[in-house]
Amino acid sequence: MLHFKQYVVNANQPWVTLIHGAGGNSNTWFKQVKEYKKHFNVLLIDLRGHGKSDQMIWKKGDTFVQVADDVIKVLDHLKIKSAHFIGMSLGTIIVQTIAQKHPKRITSMILGGAVIKMNVRTKILISLGNLCKHIIPYMWLYRFFAWVIMPKSNHLESRNVFVSQAKKMCQKQFIRWFTLTRAINPYLRRLQNNFYNIPTLFVMGEEDYLFLPSVEELVKQNENLTLQRIENSGHVCNIEQPQEFNQITIEFMQKSLPETA
Repeated sequence: MLHFKQYVVNANQPWVTLIHGAGGNSNTWFKQVKEYKKHFNVLLIDLRGHGKSDQMIWKKGDTFVQVADDVIKVLDHLKIKSAHFIGMSLGTIIVQTIAQKHPKRITSMILGGAVIKMNVRTKILISLGNLCKHIIPYMWLYRFFAWVIMPKSNHLESRNVFVSQAKKMCQKQFIRWFTLTRAINPYLRRLQNNFYNIPTLFVMGEEDYLFLPSVEELVKQNENLTLQRIENSGHVCNIEQPQEFNQITIEFMQKSLPETA
Protein backbone atom coordinates (compact mmCIF):
# COMPACT_ATOMS: atom_id res chain seq x y z
CA MET A 1 0.00 0.00 0.00
CA LEU A 2 1.08 3.58 -0.61
CA HIS A 3 2.63 5.50 2.26
CA PHE A 4 0.26 8.09 3.71
CA LYS A 5 -0.12 10.58 6.54
CA GLN A 6 -3.45 11.52 8.03
CA TYR A 7 -4.50 14.39 10.25
CA VAL A 8 -7.88 13.66 11.81
CA VAL A 9 -9.44 16.79 13.30
CA ASN A 10 -12.87 15.29 13.91
CA ALA A 11 -14.44 12.08 12.69
CA ASN A 12 -17.41 14.05 11.38
CA GLN A 13 -15.31 16.53 9.42
CA PRO A 14 -15.02 16.16 5.62
CA TRP A 15 -11.76 14.84 4.18
CA VAL A 16 -9.39 16.45 1.71
CA THR A 17 -6.89 14.21 -0.11
CA LEU A 18 -3.74 15.82 -1.55
CA ILE A 19 -2.02 14.34 -4.62
CA HIS A 20 1.44 15.68 -5.46
CA GLY A 21 3.09 15.99 -8.88
CA ALA A 22 5.80 13.89 -10.54
CA GLY A 23 9.07 13.99 -8.66
CA GLY A 24 7.47 15.45 -5.54
CA ASN A 25 5.92 13.77 -2.53
CA SER A 26 3.53 14.60 0.29
CA ASN A 27 6.05 17.07 1.75
CA THR A 28 5.33 19.50 -1.11
CA TRP A 29 2.03 20.36 0.64
CA PHE A 30 3.83 21.80 3.67
CA LYS A 31 2.28 25.24 3.09
CA GLN A 32 -1.28 23.87 3.04
CA VAL A 33 -1.55 21.38 5.91
CA LYS A 34 -1.77 23.88 8.79
CA GLU A 35 -4.64 25.82 7.20
CA TYR A 36 -6.49 22.79 5.89
CA LYS A 37 -6.46 21.15 9.32
CA LYS A 38 -8.60 24.04 10.61
CA HIS A 39 -11.46 22.92 8.38
CA PHE A 40 -10.91 19.33 7.21
CA ASN A 41 -9.40 15.99 8.00
CA VAL A 42 -6.31 15.82 5.77
CA LEU A 43 -4.87 12.84 3.89
CA LEU A 44 -1.41 13.10 2.31
CA ILE A 45 -0.30 10.33 -0.05
CA ASP A 46 3.08 9.49 -1.59
CA LEU A 47 2.41 8.13 -5.08
CA ARG A 48 4.26 4.98 -6.15
CA GLY A 49 7.95 5.57 -6.67
CA HIS A 50 7.85 8.78 -4.61
CA GLY A 51 8.70 9.60 -1.02
CA LYS A 52 8.21 6.59 1.25
CA SER A 53 6.28 4.68 -1.43
CA ASP A 54 9.50 4.08 -3.33
CA GLN A 55 9.28 0.28 -3.06
CA MET A 56 5.91 -0.02 -4.81
CA ILE A 57 6.19 -2.58 -7.62
CA TRP A 58 5.20 -1.74 -11.17
CA LYS A 59 3.64 -4.42 -13.34
CA LYS A 60 3.97 -4.55 -17.09
CA GLY A 61 1.28 -2.41 -18.68
CA ASP A 62 0.52 -0.33 -15.58
CA THR A 63 -0.97 3.06 -16.46
CA PHE A 64 -2.48 6.07 -14.71
CA VAL A 65 -5.46 3.83 -13.94
CA GLN A 66 -3.40 1.54 -11.71
CA VAL A 67 -1.78 4.56 -10.04
CA ALA A 68 -5.26 5.97 -9.34
CA ASP A 69 -6.37 2.61 -7.93
CA ASP A 70 -3.41 2.78 -5.52
CA VAL A 71 -4.94 5.94 -4.06
CA ILE A 72 -8.41 4.42 -3.77
CA LYS A 73 -6.94 1.46 -1.83
CA VAL A 74 -5.70 3.92 0.79
CA LEU A 75 -9.17 5.47 1.10
CA ASP A 76 -10.68 1.99 1.40
CA HIS A 77 -8.15 1.08 4.10
CA LEU A 78 -9.09 4.20 6.08
CA LYS A 79 -12.81 3.69 5.39
CA ILE A 80 -13.11 7.11 3.74
CA LYS A 81 -16.19 7.01 1.54
CA SER A 82 -15.52 10.29 -0.26
CA ALA A 83 -13.21 13.28 -0.09
CA HIS A 84 -12.29 16.53 -1.72
CA PHE A 85 -9.29 15.90 -3.98
CA ILE A 86 -6.56 18.41 -4.75
CA GLY A 87 -3.91 17.56 -7.31
CA MET A 88 -0.89 19.51 -8.50
CA SER A 89 0.73 19.24 -11.93
CA LEU A 90 0.88 15.58 -12.99
CA GLY A 91 -1.13 14.77 -9.88
CA THR A 92 -4.12 16.39 -11.60
CA ILE A 93 -4.09 13.52 -14.09
CA ILE A 94 -4.37 11.05 -11.21
CA VAL A 95 -7.28 12.99 -9.71
CA GLN A 96 -9.10 13.12 -13.05
CA THR A 97 -8.50 9.40 -13.53
CA ILE A 98 -10.10 8.74 -10.13
CA ALA A 99 -13.03 10.94 -11.18
CA GLN A 100 -13.46 8.86 -14.33
CA LYS A 101 -13.32 5.49 -12.59
CA HIS A 102 -14.62 6.29 -9.09
CA PRO A 103 -16.70 9.50 -9.42
CA LYS A 104 -18.69 8.88 -6.22
CA ARG A 105 -15.49 8.99 -4.17
CA ILE A 106 -14.90 12.66 -5.04
CA THR A 107 -16.84 15.46 -3.32
CA SER A 108 -15.03 18.11 -5.36
CA MET A 109 -11.78 18.30 -7.26
CA ILE A 110 -9.27 21.11 -7.43
CA LEU A 111 -6.69 20.91 -10.19
CA GLY A 112 -3.65 23.12 -9.55
CA GLY A 113 -1.12 23.69 -12.32
CA ALA A 114 -3.37 21.35 -14.27
CA VAL A 115 -1.99 19.24 -17.10
CA ILE A 116 -4.85 18.75 -19.55
CA LYS A 117 -2.99 19.00 -22.86
CA MET A 118 0.58 18.86 -24.11
CA ASN A 119 1.37 21.65 -26.56
CA VAL A 120 4.01 21.41 -29.28
CA ARG A 121 6.82 22.65 -27.03
CA THR A 122 5.91 20.21 -24.25
CA LYS A 123 5.63 17.29 -26.68
CA ILE A 124 9.10 18.06 -28.05
CA LEU A 125 10.51 18.10 -24.50
CA ILE A 126 8.84 14.80 -23.65
CA SER A 127 10.10 13.19 -26.86
CA LEU A 128 13.59 14.39 -26.05
CA GLY A 129 13.28 13.02 -22.54
CA ASN A 130 12.09 9.62 -23.77
CA LEU A 131 15.07 9.42 -26.13
CA CYS A 132 17.57 10.29 -23.40
CA LYS A 133 16.05 8.75 -20.25
CA HIS A 134 18.23 5.63 -20.36
CA ILE A 135 21.39 7.58 -21.14
CA ILE A 136 21.33 10.82 -19.15
CA PRO A 137 21.12 10.77 -15.33
CA TYR A 138 17.49 11.44 -14.47
CA MET A 139 18.31 14.40 -12.21
CA TRP A 140 19.85 16.22 -15.17
CA LEU A 141 16.60 15.76 -17.07
CA TYR A 142 14.50 16.67 -14.05
CA ARG A 143 16.42 19.89 -13.39
CA PHE A 144 16.11 20.84 -17.05
CA PHE A 145 12.36 20.20 -17.15
CA ALA A 146 11.87 22.04 -13.85
CA TRP A 147 13.65 25.07 -15.29
CA VAL A 148 11.65 24.98 -18.55
CA ILE A 149 8.33 24.71 -16.70
CA MET A 150 9.26 27.21 -13.95
CA PRO A 151 11.82 29.55 -15.53
CA LYS A 152 11.42 32.84 -13.64
CA SER A 153 13.30 34.02 -10.57
CA ASN A 154 10.11 34.01 -8.48
CA HIS A 155 9.70 30.31 -9.36
CA LEU A 156 13.01 29.47 -7.69
CA GLU A 157 11.53 28.15 -4.43
CA SER A 158 9.15 25.74 -6.17
CA ARG A 159 11.96 24.57 -8.48
CA ASN A 160 14.20 23.92 -5.51
CA VAL A 161 11.50 22.08 -3.56
CA PHE A 162 10.73 19.69 -6.40
CA VAL A 163 14.37 19.12 -7.31
CA SER A 164 15.25 18.36 -3.67
CA GLN A 165 12.35 15.88 -3.37
CA ALA A 166 13.09 14.30 -6.77
CA LYS A 167 16.57 13.37 -5.51
CA LYS A 168 14.84 10.76 -3.34
CA MET A 169 13.65 8.89 -6.45
CA CYS A 170 15.74 6.31 -8.23
CA GLN A 171 16.41 6.31 -11.97
CA LYS A 172 14.24 3.21 -12.50
CA GLN A 173 11.20 4.83 -10.88
CA PHE A 174 11.74 8.04 -12.84
CA ILE A 175 11.82 6.07 -16.10
CA ARG A 176 8.58 4.26 -15.24
CA TRP A 177 6.80 7.54 -14.61
CA PHE A 178 8.25 9.13 -17.71
CA THR A 179 7.02 6.16 -19.76
CA LEU A 180 3.44 7.10 -18.78
CA THR A 181 3.75 10.29 -20.85
CA ARG A 182 3.88 8.38 -24.14
CA ALA A 183 0.78 9.07 -26.24
CA ILE A 184 -0.60 11.09 -23.33
CA ASN A 185 -2.68 13.60 -25.33
CA PRO A 186 -5.34 11.07 -26.42
CA TYR A 187 -5.69 9.97 -22.80
CA LEU A 188 -5.99 13.56 -21.60
CA ARG A 189 -8.68 14.26 -24.20
CA ARG A 190 -10.72 11.34 -22.88
CA LEU A 191 -10.44 12.72 -19.34
CA GLN A 192 -11.83 16.08 -20.43
CA ASN A 193 -14.91 14.52 -22.05
CA ASN A 194 -16.80 14.15 -18.78
CA PHE A 195 -16.43 15.66 -15.30
CA TYR A 196 -19.32 13.57 -13.91
CA ASN A 197 -21.03 16.61 -12.34
CA ILE A 198 -18.20 16.87 -9.83
CA PRO A 199 -17.61 20.49 -8.72
CA THR A 200 -14.30 21.29 -10.42
CA LEU A 201 -11.95 24.22 -9.91
CA PHE A 202 -8.74 24.91 -11.82
CA VAL A 203 -6.18 27.00 -9.92
CA MET A 204 -3.43 28.23 -12.22
CA GLY A 205 -0.52 30.64 -11.90
CA GLU A 206 -0.76 33.48 -14.40
CA GLU A 207 2.84 32.71 -15.41
CA ASP A 208 2.15 29.03 -16.13
CA TYR A 209 2.77 29.64 -19.81
CA LEU A 210 2.93 25.95 -20.80
CA PHE A 211 -0.40 24.81 -19.35
CA LEU A 212 -2.64 27.83 -18.62
CA PRO A 213 -3.77 28.48 -22.25
CA SER A 214 -5.22 24.97 -22.60
CA VAL A 215 -7.10 25.30 -19.31
CA GLU A 216 -8.50 28.69 -20.33
CA GLU A 217 -9.76 27.20 -23.58
CA LEU A 218 -11.38 24.23 -21.81
CA VAL A 219 -13.13 26.40 -19.21
CA LYS A 220 -14.55 28.66 -21.94
CA GLN A 221 -16.13 25.59 -23.52
CA ASN A 222 -17.61 24.22 -20.28
CA GLU A 223 -19.71 26.49 -18.07
CA ASN A 224 -19.60 23.96 -15.23
CA LEU A 225 -15.87 24.43 -14.75
CA THR A 226 -14.29 27.26 -12.76
CA LEU A 227 -10.86 28.84 -13.20
CA GLN A 228 -8.98 30.99 -10.68
CA ARG A 229 -5.71 32.62 -11.77
CA ILE A 230 -3.08 33.56 -9.22
CA GLU A 231 -0.87 36.55 -9.96
CA ASN A 232 2.92 36.43 -9.70
CA SER A 233 2.89 32.66 -9.79
CA GLY A 234 4.01 29.98 -12.17
CA HIS A 235 3.22 26.29 -12.41
CA VAL A 236 3.43 25.27 -8.73
CA CYS A 237 1.12 27.94 -7.33
CA ASN A 238 0.53 26.20 -3.99
CA ILE A 239 4.17 26.85 -3.06
CA GLU A 240 4.69 30.22 -4.75
CA GLN A 241 1.49 31.88 -3.48
CA PRO A 242 0.27 29.67 -0.62
CA GLN A 243 -1.97 32.18 1.17
CA GLU A 244 -4.02 32.89 -1.94
CA PHE A 245 -4.03 29.22 -2.96
CA ASN A 246 -5.25 28.17 0.50
CA GLN A 247 -7.98 30.79 0.63
CA ILE A 248 -9.29 29.97 -2.86
CA THR A 249 -9.29 26.21 -2.31
CA ILE A 250 -10.81 26.25 1.18
CA GLU A 251 -13.66 28.51 0.05
CA PHE A 252 -14.35 26.27 -2.94
CA MET A 253 -14.40 23.08 -0.87
CA GLN A 254 -16.71 24.62 1.72
CA LYS A 255 -19.13 25.73 -1.00
CA SER A 256 -19.03 22.26 -2.57
CA LEU A 257 -20.13 20.40 0.54
CA PRO A 258 -23.56 18.71 0.31
CA GLU A 259 -26.33 20.67 2.04
CA THR A 260 -26.90 17.77 4.45
CA ALA A 261 -23.30 17.85 5.65
